[in-house]
Amino acid sequence: MKKIIQTQHAPAPIGPYNQAVLTNNMLFISGQIAFNPATGELILSDIGAETDQVMKNLKAILSEAGMAFENVVKTTIFISDMNDFAAINKVYGSYFEDATAPARETVQVACLPKNVNVEISMIAVK
Repeated sequence: MKKIIQTQHAPAPIGPYNQAVLTNNMLFISGQIAFNPATGELILSDIGAETDQVMKNLKAILSEAGMAFENVVKTTIFISDMNDFAAINKVYGSYFEDATAPARETVQVACLPKNVNVEISMIAVK
C-alpha cells in the first residue's frame, strides 16, 4: 500500500507525479529544485542559496512524512556544472551528520527542469 505525501511547504508537482510516496516505511521523494513555495520564485542568485532552498524543500517533505535527514538512506544529486560540486557539497553536507549521512551519487546532466543548476531526490526509511 502506498501513501502520497504532500505539503504546501515544498513546491507542488509540475507534472503527473507526487512530491513523495511512502510505502512499507520507505519514503521516495521526487527530485526537488530551488522553487520557494512561499514566494513562488526560483532561487537562482548563487549555487549556495539554490542548494539551500532545495534542501529546505526536501526537509519539508521529510517532516510531512514524520522523518528527518537522519532517515535518509540514499540521495541522487543532478547538477548542470560539475564545477559547482564543492559549493553544492558544502551546503548539502551541512544538513547531515557524518555518522548518519546517506549513500549518494552526483551526476552532471545537460539540462534540468526550469534551467536550474541543481536537483536532488531522496529515499528515506522510518
